[in-house]
Amino acid sequence: MTRKIFVANFPYRTTVEELTVLFEQHGEVVSAKIATDRETGRSRGFGFVEMGSEEQAAEAIRQLNGQDFGGRPLAVREAEDRGPRRGAGGFRPGGRRFSGGGRW
Repeated sequence: MTRKIFVANFPYRTTVEELTVLFEQHGEVVSAKIATDRETGRSRGFGFVEMGSEEQAAEAIRQLNGQDFGGRPLAVREAEDRGPRRGAGGFRPGGRRFSGGGRW
């Protein structure tokens, strides 16, 4: 059974290939994804790696959490299941857009 890992605090220039190589040292990497900003396409400095087994994921977490990567200490932990998503903004009756804070 595969296990998904949350990885954060890596440099914005990190590629999916670099993330894959880093985690392959601890087992089979099924997939690796880096979260990007919707508007700019720039990395948000976090992502997810799916390992081939729970044991491999546990070993990767143990070995890589806090490890320096590109001058930054990685934050590596088991990914939490995503619950129902809440809207972060939307449209008010009358067509006025709001974002939940600030002036509109």
